Amino acid sequence: MREIVLDTETTGLDPLRGDRLVEVGCVEIFNRMPTGQTFHRYFNPERTMPAEAFAVHGLSDAFLADKPFFSEVVDELLAFIGDSPLVIHNASFDVSFINAELDRIKRAPIPRERLVDTLLLARRKHPGVSNRLDDLCSRYSIDNSHRTKHGALLDAELLAEVYVDLTGSRQSQLILASETAEIRIGTVGDMPRRLRTVPLLPRLTVVERDAHRAFVATLGDKPIWNDYLAAAAN
Repeated sequence: MREIVLDTETTGLDPLRGDRLVEVGCVEIFNRMPTGQTFHRYFNPERTMPAEAFAVHGLSDAFLADKPFFSEVVDELLAFIGDSPLVIHNASFDVSFINAELDRIKRAPIPRERLVDTLLLARRKHPGVSNRLDDLCSRYSIDNSHRTKHGALLDAELLAEVYVDLTGSRQSQLILASETAEIRIGTVGDMPRRLRTVPLLPRLTVVERDAHRAFVATLGDKPIWNDYLAAAAN
């Protein structure tokens, strides 16, 4: 199943009071594993950046001044996410900003039923403790040492790893890997091959085998494949 892990950065906390989207990062996962496909854009918010927000993500007015408006990139974003479920940490926050931007340009909002909120999942699995993204990275031994400030794509990449552990998918993959390692044949390539417990029945009849032997006998003692056997021996 295809899912999109998504994160945003904004100018503040409330789109209803004029705060705007400034960055979106998306990571595609398939069957809970990242595929390597990502989407990442910065946006000109058409307003100044408050000092409090700048302290969180470090995106300045000067940096964002030449970035496209959301309306110029919206089709790329919607094409990338398609109709896949959206995996988001504290999903109501991010989607409220995306939907506010969509509303400004008279586009349909993202429905809530598409959301997978990892904060809610984490609270159910780890009640009574902090479940910020940094906490979850620490809990699942995911290296986030390079996360000195918030960044939409970096946070989406970290969340994709957290999501695998949060849903127990990594353990399932380890079990599958262990099982397939026991049935791997040879040492070339990574494709596991399962051994048949019961051999296939012969597909040639006795009549067909006899006909083949009779045909080979008509070729004499110098069939062409002897040349290949001699070359291989040398």
